[in-house]
This record gives sequence, C-alpha cells and structure tokens, in this order.
Amino acid sequence: MQDPDRLMACEHCDALHARVALKPDECATCLRCGGALYRDSSRAYRRLLPFVVTALVLFLISNAYPIVVMELKGSRMETTLWGAVQTLYVDDMALVAMLVFATTILLPLAELLMMCYLLVPMAQHHMPPGFDRIVRGIRQTRPWGMIEVFMIGVLVTVVKLSTIAQVLPGAALWSFGALVVVLAAILSFDPRELWHHLDAHVTDDVPPCSPDAAS
Repeated sequence: MQDPDRLMACEHCDALHARVALKPDECATCLRCGGALYRDSSRAYRRLLPFVVTALVLFLISNAYPIVVMELKGSRMETTLWGAVQTLYVDDMALVAMLVFATTILLPLAELLMMCYLLVPMAQHHMPPGFDRIVRGIRQTRPWGMIEVFMIGVLVTVVKLSTIAQVLPGAALWSFGALVVVLAAILSFDPRELWHHLDAHVTDDVPPCSPDAAS
C-alpha cells in the first residue's frame, strides 16, 4: 500500500501519483494529462533564503526612496510608492489606492515575511510552528503580488512624462527593477516543496499533514 505522504495529485486532472526522487533539473509529469507535477528543487532551495533576504532589503529601499524625480518649469517633484498611494486616496480614488497598496506593498511583504518565518528555523534544523498554515498562506497570497505589473506601469508613465518634463529615475526605480528579478527567482520555487526539504533537514516532529493539504 502506498504511503499517503508520498502521494500527490495532479493539479490539472487530479490523477494521483507516487512521488519519487528526481535527479538534478529533472521534472516529473502526469501520466494522464502530461502536466507538470514537480521538479527537483534542491538547488533552488539552497538559494531561496539568500534570495528572500535580498528581496526584503530591496523592498525596503524601494519604499524608502523616490521612484522618479520630475522637474517642470523650475518646480521639482518626487514621490515614493507610499506617497503615490496617499495621493490616490486624497484624490478620491480610495479603491484604487487600496488595490495598489495591497498588490505592491502589503501582500508582497507578507509573502517575504512568511518565507523568512519558515526558512530561518529550517536552516537551523527546527520546524516553525504553524508550518502547514504558513505554506497555505504563501500559496494564497502569491497570485496577488503584482510588483512587476506596477513596474511596467511606472516605465510607461516615465516615458510619457519625459516628453513634457525632465524625468530622472530615483533610487527606488532601480531597486524595483532588481526586486522584480529576485522575486522571479523566488516565485519559481513552489512553496509545497518546503514539505520535502522539511522532512530531509529538520529533526523535529512533522505534523500529520501532506504537501497537497497546503495547496
């Protein structure tokens, strides 16, 4: 009889498969529909904590310094991401302000903090309390983080404004660009894979919950 902890369901067709060890860079696919099931994540896991810490530093810089500086007819204006949210709120666009705040500040920061909450104790061979709930929270939060969409919007705005005023990129704009790259590396790691690294590296008791329960 198959160990239920080694079973995983295809997210495309719900077919059950027994999880097997993969070689570096290999990917397991569903026998029924051909969809990707999981891939070897050992290399990505070793880089995950440094990437998360780097993303947190870049996130703080991105929110502490101006995104762009605009000079028009002797006037100099600059704004931060938080300043843009406040401006939207003052201009009677509270719903848009809350959406920008949630997708570019609150939810990306929440995901990075949850990742740190899990990865730091795991690096010390301890299991953090509430592991299953945090993994589930990361998976539910991840689709709503839209920093890359915000960056595209900022770049389009900068190009348009450059035709009527002198626009200088602020420190936060470069930081946001680096943050998008680092986040792309983090997002390539499926948080469900943390269960298997937990089993491999943590000596504490693991709660009776399978990786698929966090999906």
